[in-house]
Amino acid sequence: MNNIHWIDWAIVVASILVCFVPALFYAKRSSESTSEFFASGRSVPWWLAGLSMVATTFSSDTPNWVTEQVRRYGVAGNWQWWAFVLTGVATVFFFARLWRRSGVMTDLEFYEVRYSGKAASLVRGFRAVYLGLFFNCFIMGMVTLAACKIANILFGMPAWQTIVICGALNVVFAAHSGLWGVLIIDMVQFFIKMTAVFAAAWYSLVAVAQKLTNGASDSAWVGLQLLVEKLGTLQVVDTKLEGGGHLPVVSAIDGKGQPLLDILPNFTMSELALMIFILPMAISWWANWYPGAEPGGGSYIAQRMLASKSEKDSLGGTLFFNIAHYVLRPWPWIITALCSIIIFPDLASIQAAFPQADPKLIGHDSAFPAMLKFLPVGFVGLMIGGLIAANSSTILTHLNWGASYLVHDFYRRFMKVDGSEAHYIMAGRVATVLLYVVAAVLSLYMTSAQSAFEALLSIGAGTGLIYVARWFWWRVSAWSEIVAMVMSLVTALLVPRLFPELGFAERTMLQVGITTVSWILASFVLPATDRATLLAFVRKVKPAGPGWAAIRAEAGITDAEVADSNHSILAFVGWISGCAVIWSSLFAIGQFLYAAGQPERLATAWILTGVFVVSGLVLLEVIKRLWARTDDGSSEQVAKRA
Repeated sequence: MNNIHWIDWAIVVASILVCFVPALFYAKRSSESTSEFFASGRSVPWWLAGLSMVATTFSSDTPNWVTEQVRRYGVAGNWQWWAFVLTGVATVFFFARLWRRSGVMTDLEFYEVRYSGKAASLVRGFRAVYLGLFFNCFIMGMVTLAACKIANILFGMPAWQTIVICGALNVVFAAHSGLWGVLIIDMVQFFIKMTAVFAAAWYSLVAVAQKLTNGASDSAWVGLQLLVEKLGTLQVVDTKLEGGGHLPVVSAIDGKGQPLLDILPNFTMSELALMIFILPMAISWWANWYPGAEPGGGSYIAQRMLASKSEKDSLGGTLFFNIAHYVLRPWPWIITALCSIIIFPDLASIQAAFPQADPKLIGHDSAFPAMLKFLPVGFVGLMIGGLIAANSSTILTHLNWGASYLVHDFYRRFMKVDGSEAHYIMAGRVATVLLYVVAAVLSLYMTSAQSAFEALLSIGAGTGLIYVARWFWWRVSAWSEIVAMVMSLVTALLVPRLFPELGFAERTMLQVGITTVSWILASFVLPATDRATLLAFVRKVKPAGPGWAAIRAEAGITDAEVADSNHSILAFVGWISGCAVIWSSLFAIGQFLYAAGQPERLATAWILTGVFVVSGLVLLEVIKRLWARTDDGSSEQVAKRA
């Protein structure tokens, strides 16, 4: 970019200092113990936990990935992640309290609370390496790939330079400040990032207005009107067109394609509808494991819930995260992506606008950083600072989370059990460096955010249901989880080779079926968790559901006590109303925006607003009653009960 002024660089430096300097003051506190380094002493308030969750899931690859979906499949392509509203809100009302009640430091420590014997130790140790190293580094590789693409577009930087600069910044702070530093950095970065993406959407609309009026207007409102009018006539007709020079759209809607602006898919395009809507809504949200949207909660979401100072804070933080994640953030990304279709109608136009960029890194996900060329002085610096913040918030979280697995759940548990707290904190810092090096190497072999996203879903296909079932059915054992992990990996490798004619959606459904049947059979055939462990788990966590009835009776826990502890009916109403609040508000915002160029959409917008108001009132009443009934014990009280 040739419009980066010294003012922009000053803003970049200021944003980095504002984010990272406060975290330095938490280094001493994080060095006190592994509990402080990895779980913030279990004293995090709900608002900080929620902000950290939101900031972490807003990584540098997120706007790139959303842009690619919109350019290839239209706005409806976002159902691939909107469907996980069901998972996220279920975590709020069904699992957040259970996680906090378990009293563990990491979600992997849970395995030796819920299961017994060598199998429990085996699954804990295996997942510590499998998730903490392999999965974690794969995700960080995706984020690093996005950073490389952004830096290549903006500055013409080769990938290795981006990796070194991001690594130096992130590794130093992650190793130095622990989870407390990550949380504080996340809080500041959230506001910088949100300001930056709103600015990107605004000036993208200005660029559209200038192009479609031949420079006669530079009004963002005019740009929005013209954008909706223009793209309202376009539809996706060939979703298999990947990496080519042109977008898979035509200039007239004839009912045979997917209209770019439609929020719901065209179900007559069966292959497209299956991939972007039917599969996510019917299967993926409960069957696939994906960090940040795990069925039953887990990974860094569980880390924040476990670090919360009470059950209320765990529930409140997770609810805030889901509303902010799905309602506040998407439309600035989507608007920028839609504008990119007007400004850069094909990949060749992106390459022409940025001749210094590496052609191997140019893809439809490059359109988001390409649109940043229209930002004025000052906002360029804010956006660069925001992108650095987006990269850092995710990388810092994954470094701390992954290190907690490798140190607390593998090294401390199986290799050196008698070390000092200082020794384990140093091990965590060494693991932090190792994780980033592995992630950086992986990023060099990735090509696009979408391909990496599909690979992650494929590897975790079929394992999701077990992470829900283990809270509600005593027969789920450590062996069930081992079988699920093995079968998901085996099917991810073999199904594409044995059935090359199947698309991604069909392969995923086949994998889910094979893996799910395998672990259910294993639950009946392989050794069960011993009775003493099950009784201790029931007394500590008080899980609901008929799957625990016999164990609860033996443990002396009455159904009334469990019902009072879990508020099952309230939780179900909260789940339904929470999903309705998020989807209705998300789509109402979209319809109001579309109404700028298509006034007939106003009626739908107001109907959705009405749904939002009614469901919101129900949700507030549910929360009020849950707050009145939920234990507000401190971390010390929780520890005593445990």
